[in-house]
Amino acid sequence: MKIEKTLFWTPSLLSLILLLGGASGCGKAAPVSEKEPGAEAAKAAKATGGVAIPTEGAVISGTIQFQGDAPTLGEIDMSEEPVCLTQWEEAGKVPRSEALVLGEGNTVGNVFVSIKSGLSESNYNPASETVYVNQKGCRYYPHVFALMKGQSLVFKNSDGVLHNVHALPDKNREFNLSMPAPMAESTARSFRKAEGMFRIKCDIHPWMSSYAAVLTHPFFAVSGSDGRYEIRNLPPGTYEVEAWHEKMGTRTASITVAAKETKTADFTFSR
Repeated sequence: MKIEKTLFWTPSLLSLILLLGGASGCGKAAPVSEKEPGAEAAKAAKATGGVAIPTEGAVISGTIQFQGDAPTLGEIDMSEEPVCLTQWEEAGKVPRSEALVLGEGNTVGNVFVSIKSGLSESNYNPASETVYVNQKGCRYYPHVFALMKGQSLVFKNSDGVLHNVHALPDKNREFNLSMPAPMAESTARSFRKAEGMFRIKCDIHPWMSSYAAVLTHPFFAVSGSDGRYEIRNLPPGTYEVEAWHEKMGTRTASITVAAKETKTADFTFSR
């Protein structure tokens, strides 16, 4: 549900509307598991009869680099949400856009790297681990993430203020989850279809956003601020590896790995 700001909104009224919207399935409801976090993934694995995730194999790793003059990202005005602003002030930091996260030497964080093609198997069982996305300081952590089709996803609210999680996938069903202050953790959800990166936003705090992808395999990673990523346990083969950034697009590389071999694939982005 998208809330437009007017002079007539009050915090209590906004909380009530979003809470009712979440309860009544505002937007399109995603599959929800009322059971323990791993139940949905276990159910999906049993239903698909998929391939077990390998525990050893080849490794593709590398570093993501930014080339050129780095832009100065603008400060985010969080004055309308003092609870979040105070967290940043107490940490001695200024909240800025996450559109480009650079580390020492202009390494790039939040780049999603995955196997685009070359896998002989495409029906892996979903990972049993639950993916957690936290809302803290009016930010989503992690900012970029991925999970497998059927894998459990749980949203947390560490701010103690009203948030809503509005997911905007193309192939899966859209959902809009209200998370009022007392609600520290959502029920587990999962996605039924694989799809590339889509946006998740908060309609209450317009600067909040994250990006998610849903895959049929476990061979992906997200770079840290040091630009490093690592994809492990690959079967031997020749693969197209894709690196995705929310503002600078994609880069690809072709890599051949033997059993238990380690290969390097570095990527460079520019403005």
